[in-house]
Amino acid sequence: MLSPDACTLLTALLSRVPGLEPEEIADFAARWDQSVLLRRGDFLVQPGQVEQRLCFVRSGLLRIYFPITPGEETCVGFGYANSLLCSFPSFATGQPSEYAIQALQQSELLAIGRADFMEFMEQSPAFSRFWRMELEKALVGRMEHEIDLLLPEPAQRLARLRQRSPHIFQLVPRKYLASYLRMTPETLSRLK
Repeated sequence: MLSPDACTLLTALLSRVPGLEPEEIADFAARWDQSVLLRRGDFLVQPGQVEQRLCFVRSGLLRIYFPITPGEETCVGFGYANSLLCSFPSFATGQPSEYAIQALQQSELLAIGRADFMEFMEQSPAFSRFWRMELEKALVGRMEHEIDLLLPEPAQRLARLRQRSPHIFQLVPRKYLASYLRMTPETLSRLK
């Protein structure tokens, strides 16, 4: 069972979804029945694990990364307060995750099981429209990041990230930002 403040937070966020009725909001908020507390370094998801839940980050900071070889990895995204987070390819397909999601600081999350989430989407056309729009925004963001990575100059990649997500520089440690931008931490320091 979620704490009263978690239910209040979810209800407030869901009330922003256009066309979602109060009864639907109450139903959906009640489905977020898992509380997850991660210490720094703990994993939310590890490669090979099938993602069974969608999480809302209440507090903290997490990174999504792809392990390339032992000891080498590439950061592909972040989860911070008031964002949704999961290994989306695994969540969508039911296949094992290729990504890891790890807490960079103590993080508190709320979660909904995949089956509950999908059932609610089937029942609520208003939420289904909202979710589709959110996925479209996320896809545009991923495409923008792909464009960033095609730019040959590190300074251009940094400038585009600053324009698109200035808040990230206050939250994410330099070495993970450098990995996300496909440059060394030294290059990032020099450019900043």
